[in-house]
Amino acid sequence: MNDIFIDIDYCQIYKYGQKIGGDVFLQKRNPERNQIVAVLSDGLGSGVKANVLASLTANMAKKLSFSPMDLKHSAKIIMDTLPVCKERKISYSTFSIADIRYNELNSNIIVNFLEYDNPRALYFRNSNHIEWKGDVNVLDRQGAFKKEEIIHNVFNLEVGDRLIIFSDGVTQAGMGISKSLGWRLAGVRSYIEQILVKNPDISSREITKLIVNKALNLDGLASKDDITCCCIYIRKPRRTLIVTGPPFLKESDNILCQKILSFTGKKIISGGTTALIVSRNLNKRIKVDLSSWSKDVPPLSVMEGMDLVTEGMLTLSKVAYTLEKKIPINELANDAVKKYIELILDSDQVHFIVGTKINEAHQDPSIPVEIGIRRTLIERLRRALEDNYLKETSIEYI
Repeated sequence: MNDIFIDIDYCQIYKYGQKIGGDVFLQKRNPERNQIVAVLSDGLGSGVKANVLASLTANMAKKLSFSPMDLKHSAKIIMDTLPVCKERKISYSTFSIADIRYNELNSNIIVNFLEYDNPRALYFRNSNHIEWKGDVNVLDRQGAFKKEEIIHNVFNLEVGDRLIIFSDGVTQAGMGISKSLGWRLAGVRSYIEQILVKNPDISSREITKLIVNKALNLDGLASKDDITCCCIYIRKPRRTLIVTGPPFLKESDNILCQKILSFTGKKIISGGTTALIVSRNLNKRIKVDLSSWSKDVPPLSVMEGMDLVTEGMLTLSKVAYTLEKKIPINELANDAVKKYIELILDSDQVHFIVGTKINEAHQDPSIPVEIGIRRTLIERLRRALEDNYLKETSIEYI
């Protein structure tokens, strides 16, 4: 795995009273071309209509960015496709597009970045804000009350750099409530600088969560618009090891334990039999944590040197389903599944060691079909982590 990781994540709160958002954030990786595309679009208004417009824009931007077409030309096609509101004389949707290209070792990361009518993104090197202007391309569209500007930048990202993108629900937060003119770009920048001084290694997931929650507080805990923030952060990777299933040969139990001991990063053991093997070979006691009891999954266990010890197939099945459906963490019960997902989402690279011994308990026909075979389940988990969260994964069988 690479020693440099591109950490991309976002946080979002809908406008108060709405069950669907008018802001849409999409991200996708094309490993064959060493390319990642991240798009934030804000539809005019809120609710279903705004969501349709923003989804149309974001999906169009994502597809065009993966085409051979120049990004500025892609943006012009999007603008020509988007209608102009007859009443307000403004576009039905805004967008920011980050087209990220990198080499095999992630050592040369180039961002082709384009913005239309969203608040200007903020660029930080460590805790220092970097001023930037960009090339301004003016479009004179029929029906619009003003000439519309597309701002284009191309730059390199280094370890410690962050690009933070947000909708106007962030910069306008608190308008007429806690701040007469809203939080504004300068206020957002100052707040981010404070966060980075206190916690220079904060992840994209955590910093976007802090920004969105701050905006919500400025709105008096009743958001006046959709609030969305995303962050692109270049950092040294955080690694997690997931071990599940006993080795095919009993003689390999000690090899498995040595692999666990030598791993640098967080460590998860999934499965009672696997946990017993590790406990016996490393002389570590296992204690059940009843505070994590749930009606859906067995409780966690505690073992010295391990960050998480869970039951196997049922817990893994629910973790895979939750990641596939992208269910927000704050909607999960405080059980083993939530703890599992929190840990791996805070990681960048996830390595699986999968035992290949058949567990007779899983041949019971009364066990639900969706639990499936361990290999299939791990592949589902890997795909969800790679496709939905842009994590890097690897696997070995023992």
